[in-house]
Amino acid sequence: MVSPRQIRAARALLGWSQQELADKAIVSLNALVRLENGKVDSRISTLQAIEAALTKAGVEFLSVGREVKVSGS
Repeated sequence: MVSPRQIRAARALLGWSQQELADKAIVSLNALVRLENGKVDSRISTLQAIEAALTKAGVEFLSVGREVKVSGS
């Protein structure tokens, strides 16, 4: 499962705002903000939706080393 740090990094690599990611993942902006700030343990479905949206955009999450890259970079 992706971490808040990975989500922020992936979003930054894509140049997306929190609102853009929330829209693409079909989750609430408040849920994403709380998740990125580590203020709440999010639902697995929320994390999966966010990870799927980022992956669809070309982000590849690599192993436990917590690296993130965008395809083609």
